[in-house]
Amino acid sequence: MNDCTCQKKKHREGDELRSLQNRLRRIEGQIRGLQNMLAEDAYCTDILTQVTAVQAALNAFSKELLGSHIRTCVVNDVRAGDNEVIDDLVKMIYRLMK
Repeated sequence: MNDCTCQKKKHREGDELRSLQNRLRRIEGQIRGLQNMLAEDAYCTDILTQVTAVQAALNAFSKELLGSHIRTCVVNDVRAGDNEVIDDLVKMIYRLMK
């Protein structure tokens, strides 16, 4: 069993937390909609259209979270002298752009 407690955390509250939770709830609803479409034998292109909408919603969620991360975590770490966060940010952006 791994007892590592080295993982970073970020407390979110207020508008940021509500906005991110609302986005994820909508995405969750879209996924359930896809399951229903499949169960109801919806036409392939109709399902694929909804898949595209889910992907766009996930991208919007990622953009919002990334923006928040840069404005808070990255800025705070750089101000504290931890420039390693910049390398981590670049790696994350590369992964998001795949």
